[in-house]
Amino acid sequence: MSGAPARTLLLWCPDWPVLAAEIVDGVPATDPVAVLHANRVVACSERARAEGVRRGLRRREAQGRCPQLTVVDHDPGRDARAFEPVVAAVEEVVAGVEVIRPGACALAARGPSRYLGGEEAAAERIVEHVAQTCAVESQVGIADGVFAAGLAARDGRIVPPGGTPEFLAGLPVEALGRPTLTDLLRRLGVRTLGDFAALPAGDVLARFGFDGALAHRLAAGRDHRPLAVRQPPADLTVTADHDEPIDRVDAAAFAARTLAEQLHERLAAHGLACTRLGIEAVTAHGQELHRVWRHDGLLTAAAIADRVRWQLDGWLSGSNGRGGARPARPTAGIIRLRLVPDGVLAQAGLQPGLWGETGEERERAHRALSRVQGILGPEAVVTAVLGGGRSPADQVRLVPWGDERLPARPGPPPLPTAEPPRPTEPVAPDGETGVVRAGAVARSGRRGGAARSGGAAPVPPWPGRIPPPAPAVVLPTPLPAAVHDAAGEPVVVSARLAVSAAPARLTVGTGRPAEIAGWVGPWPVDERWWAPAEARRRARFQVCLADGAALLLAVEGGQWLVEAIYD
Repeated sequence: MSGAPARTLLLWCPDWPVLAAEIVDGVPATDPVAVLHANRVVACSERARAEGVRRGLRRREAQGRCPQLTVVDHDPGRDARAFEPVVAAVEEVVAGVEVIRPGACALAARGPSRYLGGEEAAAERIVEHVAQTCAVESQVGIADGVFAAGLAARDGRIVPPGGTPEFLAGLPVEALGRPTLTDLLRRLGVRTLGDFAALPAGDVLARFGFDGALAHRLAAGRDHRPLAVRQPPADLTVTADHDEPIDRVDAAAFAARTLAEQLHERLAAHGLACTRLGIEAVTAHGQELHRVWRHDGLLTAAAIADRVRWQLDGWLSGSNGRGGARPARPTAGIIRLRLVPDGVLAQAGLQPGLWGETGEERERAHRALSRVQGILGPEAVVTAVLGGGRSPADQVRLVPWGDERLPARPGPPPLPTAEPPRPTEPVAPDGETGVVRAGAVARSGRRGGAARSGGAAPVPPWPGRIPPPAPAVVLPTPLPAAVHDAAGEPVVVSARLAVSAAPARLTVGTGRPAEIAGWVGPWPVDERWWAPAEARRRARFQVCLADGAALLLAVEGGQWLVEAIYD
């Protein structure tokens, strides 16, 4: 943060939220318009200011001052979308633009001033070009540093080099844009930026903290960081047009290799590498085909060519899938092929494996699975990702091969494996409290009967989550079952989680009854009670059968279900 700030040119569009509402939503900016956020005015048009509307007023007070006021909700996304053409127009004249916020952008003044014949000429050229291209009025300020240039832009002023501290000294402390700090400084008798800058930096840090120290630097004309300019994105796409439609795989493979080499050379010229490749094709009948290929390593020219060839093979050959399913074949040959590097990074930005490459076996498997995806579609190859949830089925999400492996629900890492529950005695319910005590239940010291053993295990973020071990098989559709006690009566769980009798026999579907050697539960789950259409209330049990099998049962609406099987 040391060193003199660089000469900065800042373009400012007054009342930008109002202009953005006119550009996007068609609200006339020449009428009395106010943009509100949290029931307060954050921007208003010139006619609204003439009627007494000011920033910070509440909605009712603003409408009281101007009854014909048009109120618009604040939308940062709308402001950013509308400002993008303005930034693009500035980049047509100069390079290296940093967007400060929607309505203001900055750039180093040295290059444009030398190229366009001085700072004043550069400012006039940029303002004129933005007005002609986007029909937007703007003002330019030039000073030492972004903060001072922003204040100078409000008056359309060019501060001479070295004159920034003097320019800032006479401005009120409200120019810092920190209401809390400003109010405190006013009560302490500090009314201008010059008075604030004259205070010792150490005392300011001790009294006002880090944010106050940062404001103190700005008041003295010293920016806290240099410009982070926006580089216009390079056009890395390669396209090949063919007079004769390509309808053979061998001809498509030749075209793919040529195009892949062009793309790789273009990426290498910019010091980039591709990790996600978009393949687009257009047929002679105007049919558009598109597919995105992902790769966890750097795509070389040969790897790009292979993926394009595989994809064209899948499109043109119409190979049979499982069950006789045949992907739709294009109605005509391909006349245009386009490769889009959808994901790029610096050539040295990917860390190789510890011993060099990631492994030949892994690469072979990746190529095989990627080819299957090219023929059958990206959803044909999926892998499981573990996440949060209360039941085993909720914790697993199937992700297409190559996609980002994010869980469906946030949660802790996978639970440690342990032996399945093997109780030696049946458990007895406590009908008054609804808590089930499992005598000698789980060897792993889990919740349930072992919860009173005194182990201080961390509480998971999903209350009611099934304790470890995790089941080996989660059934996609739970199987209906029936649970009876020793007398042959159905076992019922009350609303207070009281079990009518100890479970003794389990019948799954139309199968034969099996003896229950031990059980633990219930674990209640009452999910999404605030949404009646999605509400679900059930209780779950872990049971061990006489033949050694262990199951996860659930009872919901009086119906017993088998949800999962332990190994």
